[in-house]
Amino acid sequence: MDNRETNQRPNWLESFLGGTPGRVAVRLILMSLVVGFLMSIFGISPDAIFRSIQGFINSIFDNGFEVFRDGFAYMLTGAVIVLPLWLIGRLMAAGRRR
Repeated sequence: MDNRETNQRPNWLESFLGGTPGRVAVRLILMSLVVGFLMSIFGISPDAIFRSIQGFINSIFDNGFEVFRDGFAYMLTGAVIVLPLWLIGRLMAAGRRR
């Protein structure tokens, strides 16, 4: 091992990657092979992952807007009681001030 190599600080690219670009590339390739093999054993494909992510995002939007629709319905239901009571209270307060 060369002393010059051990005494040098890694440059910004090596610091960012966590090692030399070549070693990082080899590690990523090996990890990708292992993970791809395990995914194929369990019958998981990249297409299925992307479809499930898309379905998840669609359900968030569908349910999210449903929350607003339900909230508006609750507000209208509550307004049937709250607004007449508020109006009666305001009319009674106006009558007391005279």
